[in-house]
Amino acid sequence: MNSMQLTDQEFDALITRAMDELPQAYIKGLNNVVIVMADDPTSEQREKMKLDGKLLLGLYEGVPLTKRGNGWSGMLPDKITLFKNQILAVVHDEPSLFEQIKRTLWHEIAHYYGLDHDRMNHLQITNDI
Repeated sequence: MNSMQLTDQEFDALITRAMDELPQAYIKGLNNVVIVMADDPTSEQREKMKLDGKLLLGLYEGVPLTKRGNGWSGMLPDKITLFKNQILAVVHDEPSLFEQIKRTLWHEIAHYYGLDHDRMNHLQITNDI
């Protein structure tokens, strides 16, 4: 078990820093998306994602831009959640913690844009995310 401790305020500050370092065209394009943090996934999120004991670092809940019709408005915001305890379980120091937050946030933002995993990985590599 990882012994790193992190307050919610410290975790939030790292999320903000990661957003500042990600490609700003993707950040500015986020529309009606809330980014939140939680200690762990809820039982409903665990069931929906069929985790069966696996870790879930982040979760995008919403309708990707590529799946939206023309009349898309007035809907509840999409939500990206980063799970603090899950992320802490896979890192070993502060630099790897920040990189994992940044990578997880990028992954969930890419889901918002409707990117598949191959495209996410390509953009991640070419943008040095």
